[in-house]
Amino acid sequence: MALQVFTAVTGAGWESELVGALDRDAHGVTVVRRCVDVAELLAAAATGTGQAALLSAELRRLDGEAVARLHAAGVAVVGLVEPGDELAAQRLRQLGVSSVLPADADPDAIAAALREAVAGVPDSGRDVADPRAALPVPAEPDVPPAQPTGRGRVVAVWGPTGAPGRTTVAVGLADEAARLEVGTLLVDADVYGGVVAQVLGLLDESPGLAGAARLAGTGTLDSSALTRLAWAVRPGLRVLTGLARADRWPELRPGAVAAVLEEARRLAALTVVDCAFSVEDDEELSFDTAAPRRNGATLTVLEQADTVLCVTGADPVALQRCVRALDQLREVLPDVEPVLLVNQLRRGPVPGNPREEVAAALDRFTGRRPRFFLPADRRATDAALAAGRTLAEVAPGSALRAELRALAAEVAGVRTPATGRPRLLRNRRAG
Repeated sequence: MALQVFTAVTGAGWESELVGALDRDAHGVTVVRRCVDVAELLAAAATGTGQAALLSAELRRLDGEAVARLHAAGVAVVGLVEPGDELAAQRLRQLGVSSVLPADADPDAIAAALREAVAGVPDSGRDVADPRAALPVPAEPDVPPAQPTGRGRVVAVWGPTGAPGRTTVAVGLADEAARLEVGTLLVDADVYGGVVAQVLGLLDESPGLAGAARLAGTGTLDSSALTRLAWAVRPGLRVLTGLARADRWPELRPGAVAAVLEEARRLAALTVVDCAFSVEDDEELSFDTAAPRRNGATLTVLEQADTVLCVTGADPVALQRCVRALDQLREVLPDVEPVLLVNQLRRGPVPGNPREEVAAALDRFTGRRPRFFLPADRRATDAALAAGRTLAEVAPGSALRAELRALAAEVAGVRTPATGRPRLLRNRRAG
């Protein structure tokens, strides 16, 4: 049976000749519709009458969301660019088009690329700007270290609702990693109320993550653009601020967020992402599966992250919320294995030894033992928040700061000798 194909290359001088060549029976391809713009292409894809789309880089209003919607409709995508136009080819790949050919390619090669693309099309509606499977963190004590060179790692800081201290952990982890001479990018991806900018005393009206997502959506995001959008807080630490208002969450499309993370890996050895709490797959609640998903950004970060730190408080209410959140995460993203981090550990909320009691409770109800414990230090965190600075700046001797530094060292794969410069752990170095 012939492969049913849509085309959207109107305006190119070679369009008519290409369509005629592809329609020949020998190629096994039938052009069922020639679309004039992105809107018509998406409408055609929704009818289910085509298996693949052939589009040009010059197609107006083509962005990552359009490519994601084509994939969601079960339509594979192959791109065509003018011969030698590497910038156009790179842009299409950033938009999620994995197969890109020059427009003067042999019709047999184009037909073959269409068939190969169809064979690899996912059968779900998830954004596929980066179809790489999430790398789960093993339940063992060791946490994979960040790579000091080459492709960087992504650490997602997530946790249940109820202010368990996700932002405090994310900011402290990123700041301490930078102080250990690991190039770090801190990203505020909380779609319900990100406050990284306020915590660090930064201008919250800067484009930040939303600006990066817009560039990613048009295929124009690169390391230079990401560097310009990120605040240089201190040597080795940049910050991509979050949404100034929570109602702007539709700007963080999952496919665009995935593209931002991919570019972040090229820019920094370690990317720390402060996530929202909710992992409800709200796509299931919508009659229109192409509608924006508020939790899509969070789910994308958790899927793409190399390490997911689940932050919980140390009181009974926080622990119960953590147990429920982990159950929900397991239902939505079964391949993601978070590392438990107990924050605000102190005497009082639980009887006996708080560390042992909390660890035993989490082990009993989740089957996981916490890997990290951070002590409560309200005086230090209040001082940092009031000054818009980090713990290392306002309370360098704080016990909480010391534990955050140890956390950063383990995640980043560095050690901190008592004297001298921090050194990379040789046996953990990538490459």
